[in-house]
Amino acid sequence: MENRDAFLANIARQLGREVRTTPEAPPEPVNDYATTRLTELDARQRCDAFIAFASGAMLVSCEMTSENEVADAALRLCEEYGGAPVVVSGDERLKTLGVTQRLTDALHADIWDPAVGEQNIQRAEQAKVGVVYAEYGLTESGGVVLFSAPERGRSISLLPESSVFILRKSTILPRVAQLAETLHQRAIQGERMPSCINLISGPSSTADIELIKVVGVHGPVNAAYLIIDDC
Repeated sequence: MENRDAFLANIARQLGREVRTTPEAPPEPVNDYATTRLTELDARQRCDAFIAFASGAMLVSCEMTSENEVADAALRLCEEYGGAPVVVSGDERLKTLGVTQRLTDALHADIWDPAVGEQNIQRAEQAKVGVVYAEYGLTESGGVVLFSAPERGRSISLLPESSVFILRKSTILPRVAQLAETLHQRAIQGERMPSCINLISGPSSTADIELIKVVGVHGPVNAAYLIIDDC
């Protein structure tokens, strides 16, 4: 930039001080909550706090289950939220848990398939329930983390009336700081990160009008966390 020194000198003179060539040292932080809050909790305590916040502030229905019972629990939740039509993520982990097959047999659920393109979105728009697998839970916000992929479309948790999120107790982290650290380590180990990472905290809601909270404004009306007790 031309005349930069003269420009900065003029600003300093107008402010009544000398020209500063080095930035001031940042102030000492008042606390270290950004990296330490909730880290003192063990896995059980994190899960309890996660459920308390999600079910209280975020209006999410939370349920503990086991690997052997998760498929039946997912079916029961889908039926409670209206049953068919149901759309299920093509995530291999849902297939391994038996969720995909159970919902296909009982409710003729549609499986997200990148080969059929826009047809997936049309199915999600018409579905009563969308079922997805969450990578992580976040204790502080009561939210879940979703990784997008060709077989795990974002529409599954956005367009149906209700969303069911299946996650493992062992993947519930204290807060976003630990999520960032975990993703960084996964990237260092050579894992390719997804193009989109979604952080979802309960059913869609807004309090823009008169500070009155309205649920189900621009997304699912209902949200449920099905937590696999694996630790």
